Amino acid sequence: MALTVATWNVNGIRARQAQFLEWLERDRPDVICLQEIKASPTQLAEELCELNGYWCYWHGAGGYSGVSLHLRREVFPEEPRFEHPGFDLETRIVTATTSGDLVVASIYVPNGGKDFPAKMDFLRALERWTAEMTAAGRRLVLCGDMNVTRSDQDVHPKERKPFVIGQRPEERELFAGLLDHGLVDVGRALDPDNDGLFTWWAPWRNMRQRNIGWRIDYILASSGLKPLSCKVLAEVGTSDHAPVVATFEI
Repeated sequence: MALTVATWNVNGIRARQAQFLEWLERDRPDVICLQEIKASPTQLAEELCELNGYWCYWHGAGGYSGVSLHLRREVFPEEPRFEHPGFDLETRIVTATTSGDLVVASIYVPNGGKDFPAKMDFLRALERWTAEMTAAGRRLVLCGDMNVTRSDQDVHPKERKPFVIGQRPEERELFAGLLDHGLVDVGRALDPDNDGLFTWWAPWRNMRQRNIGWRIDYILASSGLKPLSCKVLAEVGTSDHAPVVATFEI
């Protein structure tokens, strides 16, 4: 059985509603993780609140931040258990536990520009939660905007700046700690030598068209899940992030 998982920082779901629904109709991923929805459930149109054919959970408070998670009913006929762990702040994480041993999370790590210690605390808590889930025998798929580049390879040479937030060694060390719990960075595992593998581009000077960007959006999966493909859909939408879509054999 193949399972398709997609993650996208939409940078405002209301601004990107038509683009999201068009992409959804075209690709119909089995799991959809959105970040930075910038809306509470009461602010969403009905066609978003109850996506046809999906179990839906919108976790936003309006203004900024916010995440959502959607699982296709045909693939997951039993309603998953949606939760946001205790370390959640500013509506930044929602998880779905399926009837099997699979747990999916949609995650929006703080940028850290206004409160870097809070970002580090969030990453530490995420690592602890990941360790607990792995110890409990869960298979994990962590998706989202992690706001950390794993290495300099994940930043265009023109954008590399020692110790800028998102590239700091202490952030990268905590990110590496997630992978120490048996997780695989699917995008990089399938495309290890691609120095132009980016998911975010500054919205000026045609950075996206010139592919001068950063890779900060990830799909991390337990090693027991066999990845078949992982693509960045740079042509989709007008967010400053592109969707990332992975297919697994499960």
